[in-house]
Amino acid sequence: MVPAETDAPGDSAHVVEPPLWEQWAARSAELPQGERLQKVLSARGWGSRRVCEDLISAARVTVNGEVAVLGRRVDVEHDRVEVDGVPIGIRPGLVYYLLNKPVGVITTASDPQGRRTVVELVPDEPRVYPVGRLDVATEGLLLLTNDGDLAHRLTHPSHGVEKEYLVEVEGAVAGGALRRLREGVALDDGVTAPAKVSQPSPGVLRITIHEGRNRQVRRMCEAVGHPVTRLVRVRVGPLRDAALRPGEWRELDPQEVKHLIEAVGGNRPPVR
Repeated sequence: MVPAETDAPGDSAHVVEPPLWEQWAARSAELPQGERLQKVLSARGWGSRRVCEDLISAARVTVNGEVAVLGRRVDVEHDRVEVDGVPIGIRPGLVYYLLNKPVGVITTASDPQGRRTVVELVPDEPRVYPVGRLDVATEGLLLLTNDGDLAHRLTHPSHGVEKEYLVEVEGAVAGGALRRLREGVALDDGVTAPAKVSQPSPGVLRITIHEGRNRQVRRMCEAVGHPVTRLVRVRVGPLRDAALRPGEWRELDPQEVKHLIEAVGGNRPPVR
């Protein structure tokens, strides 16, 4: 508040109020600056302005951990905004696509041999990149995003994000070979970490690993005498989608993005 002025020096009995415009300016300066919260929510796909106002009124929106009120303004570069505990994506333009990669498509942004790539199966803008790799003969779920921070953490070995595969191999796998796959297989680049392995039916394995070595599942199976005839990734961390057909993609919903963030160690710090 702007301090009041007296009529004359030494006169403390009569106080003159500052003009209203000065009082309003002083109050405004004390409030958080930036864009109105309901505008930010609407721009990031949470509904119309009215719907976003209802979310705020229902105490479902927090800013930096505090329940927001109508009229709140936020700095989109620094404030952390969540709806029902789900980060809304402070930086505009972040996208997350889940693709069911078909056989024959290359997991890269471009290919000098002119082969079809995974980025050609999703929208051109904004530019996205695959998180991790699936070799040309492997099919299944692949995440593509322009969120470099999340992509780095999903692929970093220290976070140990699980990848689950359905694997068709030559011949039924005996108990000894299953045990080797579970406990670790010696490959040319070292012994693999323990894996979760089951055989739902003869010649069909369900393998879950958290490493990201090149062609790891294929090499593991070959090492125990059962070459792979078909390999499908059915889960990436918390992400599954049995209804997504080969070549199809969809955007992740906010809850799925939240689960991905939790899978790599919890909530991220605000973007700076």
